[in-house]
Amino acid sequence: MPKPTKGPRMGGSPAHQRIIMANLATQLFEHGKITTTLARAKRVQPLADHLITKAKRGDLHAIRTVAKTVTDKGVLDRLFKTIGPSMKNREGGYTRITKIGNRQGDAAPMAVIEIITEEVAPKKVAPKKAAAPAKAEPKPVVEDVEDIIDDDTDAPAEIDEVTEAAEAAPEDVAEEAAEDAEDAGDEAKTVSEEVAEAAEGAVEDAAEEVKD
Repeated sequence: MPKPTKGPRMGGSPAHQRIIMANLATQLFEHGKITTTLARAKRVQPLADHLITKAKRGDLHAIRTVAKTVTDKGVLDRLFKTIGPSMKNREGGYTRITKIGNRQGDAAPMAVIEIITEEVAPKKVAPKKAAAPAKAEPKPVVEDVEDIIDDDTDAPAEIDEVTEAAEAAPEDVAEEAAEDAEDAGDEAKTVSEEVAEAAEGAVEDAAEEVKD
């Protein structure tokens, strides 16, 4: 007899074990939960999860593959139309094992294996980071070529104007100085004449007083 790969064999032969596992899986899909020994519950759980994963696919190949294990057409229809679609948001872990103590008589550990029917909340998508503010476009360092050419052509004219103004400035200053000198000379003449007249008047007055 071939040696079992996982613990003691369920039944007397590999074929018998496959039949036991197929019957347990069929009863689980039909009733939603079953009570069995802990060893059989642990052995049928991977098989049940594998068949439910096939039912989630729902294609023809998956139906033919599962039909080799679940031969009851009513249970097969329930598996693909009810159980499979209800697990679309759950990624694995479709069944649950609950220990219920030992059996009376032989004290074998018992357990209840059931299909999980609670809905799974959809995964929260992390919020995307705010996009970085767009950088301001750098200002062009070099101006247009036409502007540069215009500036270069205007520069000599501005230089000529400044030069003419500088040359004309001394002439204007000299003219203003000459005019100021003439005005000062006229005022000096006027004052000297007035002083001379006043002196002559004073001399005449003094002479008249002496005569008297």
